[in-house]
Amino acid sequence: MCRESLTQAHLAAPKETTPMDHRSTRTGKRSVWRFGVPVICVAAGLLLGATHGVSGGDEIRRSDAPRLVDLVRESQQSVDRLGAERDSLSLEIDNHHGGSPGADAALSAIVERGDLLAAQAGMTPLRGPGLVVTLNDAQRDAQGRFPRDASPDDLVVHQQDIQAVINALWSAGAEGIQVQDQRIIGTSAPRCVGNTLLLNGRTYSPPYVISAVGDPGAMQAALAAAPLVTLYKRYAVRFGLGYTEESREVELVGHQEPVRMKYAQPLGPVGY
Repeated sequence: MCRESLTQAHLAAPKETTPMDHRSTRTGKRSVWRFGVPVICVAAGLLLGATHGVSGGDEIRRSDAPRLVDLVRESQQSVDRLGAERDSLSLEIDNHHGGSPGADAALSAIVERGDLLAAQAGMTPLRGPGLVVTLNDAQRDAQGRFPRDASPDDLVVHQQDIQAVINALWSAGAEGIQVQDQRIIGTSAPRCVGNTLLLNGRTYSPPYVISAVGDPGAMQAALAAAPLVTLYKRYAVRFGLGYTEESREVELVGHQEPVRMKYAQPLGPVGY
């Protein structure tokens, strides 16, 4: 073979690669993945965290998420339904109470009856001649002492003392009675709690002022004839309890507390 052919054959032959060339190629690829994979993982983690924070743990695009238009439509339907119910109830009330002249007359009679009973029940203010009775605990003498033979119960106003005065005033025909700043009605019950008075959920300290509208002379006579009031007056003289009667113009307030009776109700069968 000639020299020219050998030279061309030598040039056309593939160049052999050495082990060093393969090693450098693998090292370059490995370095790219070594830094690229952590960056991708960190970016994906940040994206997932942001998505979770925005969605609150739920799906971002939910097919059942309510739209503002739907909420407005539902609210409008609720308003229309309640309005129709209101109109129906108003019509029913008008038919019951204003359907005829006879119904109007009956309603007026009921209102007048209620006003009359309200005055008799002590729900309205009352003013007129009357009597004011004041009861007070015993006071110390000039030396700051109580009687030596007195027990603690002898020196304070008790529940039965207040009730005795109230009962005597009612028996004398009192039109209305007030204790402190509260009107006495059929459900009022003064109670002693220690050295204070409990009336309709409110507590009072002595002196206790009992005001009544009525005939002053008749009420004074009834107080003088009441046995428990007479006994209290004796204790007042002996141990220094306070007791005064004053005949004058009296103004009573109307009862302000609810008059509806409250009572216990069973919740169901009780097992033993």
